[in-house]
Amino acid sequence: MPGLLRGVARTAVVAGTATAVSNRVSRRQAGRWQQQEYEQQQAYQQQAAAAPPPPPPAPPAGDDMSSKLDQLQKLGELKAQGLLTEEEFAQQKSRLLS
Repeated sequence: MPGLLRGVARTAVVAGTATAVSNRVSRRQAGRWQQQEYEQQQAYQQQAAAAPPPPPPAPPAGDDMSSKLDQLQKLGELKAQGLLTEEEFAQQKSRLLS
């Protein structure tokens, strides 16, 4: 019976150690992922702040309504891509429509 008890105790120690190591690895990996996400967000914000998009070209003299629609569509695409903020989009849109 003492041999059985010793075997059970050894198994409990091994299982407990394995669980502790596994939890530590999981926490460390989650921390690394969180750090990578933070760094990616910082890089994206710096990139967005460093390079504002150029203003849309002036409309040609001929087909005014069609060119305005094309420019509004391009502005919407830039905003959807995250290259324009809501404020920049509103400014460009009001300038275009006035």
